[in-house]
Amino acid sequence: MQVHELVGAVHEAAWLPWAVQYFFLIAVSATALLTALPGFLSARPGGIRAARLALMAAVTTGVAAPIALLADLHQPGRFWEFFVYTNPTSWMAWGAWIVPSYVALVLAFAWAVHRPGFHAAGARDWRFAPLYRLLALGGPGNGFAPWLGLAAGAAAAGVLAYTGMEVMVVRARPLWNTPLLPLQFAATGAVGALGLMLVLERVLCRDGGLEAQLNRRLALALAIVGALGTLWLAAGLSGLSPRHAEALASVAGFPVWQRIALWAAAAILLPFLLALAMPRRTGWITGLTAIHAAWMFRWSVFMGGQAVPKVGSGLYDALVPAGAAELAGVIGTFGLWLFLAIAYTSFIPWSDAARPAAPVRRAARPV
Repeated sequence: MQVHELVGAVHEAAWLPWAVQYFFLIAVSATALLTALPGFLSARPGGIRAARLALMAAVTTGVAAPIALLADLHQPGRFWEFFVYTNPTSWMAWGAWIVPSYVALVLAFAWAVHRPGFHAAGARDWRFAPLYRLLALGGPGNGFAPWLGLAAGAAAAGVLAYTGMEVMVVRARPLWNTPLLPLQFAATGAVGALGLMLVLERVLCRDGGLEAQLNRRLALALAIVGALGTLWLAAGLSGLSPRHAEALASVAGFPVWQRIALWAAAAILLPFLLALAMPRRTGWITGLTAIHAAWMFRWSVFMGGQAVPKVGSGLYDALVPAGAAELAGVIGTFGLWLFLAIAYTSFIPWSDAARPAAPVRRAARPV
């Protein structure tokens, strides 16, 4: 008789709840910016109101996301090592360059869009006039905003690419190593961004027409998420894709994952039906449900994916642990975003943001 015994070492989880916060916030920010750009850069009527909310979501979540990333790295020095000892074949190393570039560009684009508002506020608001004049940098012109917007959009696409790829390349985790994962990250990020925009609309605007417009966009994003999920499941069940079949086999048969699948279907179907059947007066429900769905997708992927053992049977416990670095960190990150949103709406004339004006050309002097 032979006895084969597998012994594993005790180790901490590689991805902590801070990582869930980072991947959620940065995806919401990048997709919100891509949603805002057409409204600011095109001449189509009716898009500027949604673009203002999208830019607010992009800026506030874009500033909060890197803070969650640094917390997940436990010390800023680890982030600095990506620059000193870079690795061109690592998606994580590329992210060390993409994320700061994106945050700088989205802030620069937001400043350019709001520059006329800063200039006008410096003339009418005596309490903060010096601050607004300083932010306006001497003038109201913002004709250069489209170039900053296009650069920020390219950086946002880079963020979506690297965040999906750096998880997908982990071959030791079948649930992560699937070609559809980057697309699912981007699509659920758009769902979270539109959900956040709906919540902001309910708090700040309460415009039924804008609410209906955002709900229709949310329905489209949810339909894309549902299509990607159906394709993932079909690829796994059919066996046409070995990667998806292995990923499905790693979680099949576990009741908790069956409940997660039912939850995912409900989180997509409920806001989808409400957004189509009642696009008005449902923004709170569809918005909060969409935010919940986008966040829980990342929790299931990161924390649930680590609950599947590499060697052995069964599942590890993937509950949210309490403590300053875990549950309190999740709550604190959302609190940080709330503070940024209050500061943004209190001190920035966001409702005056308009499409960038073309630069005024001086007439040539007659000879």
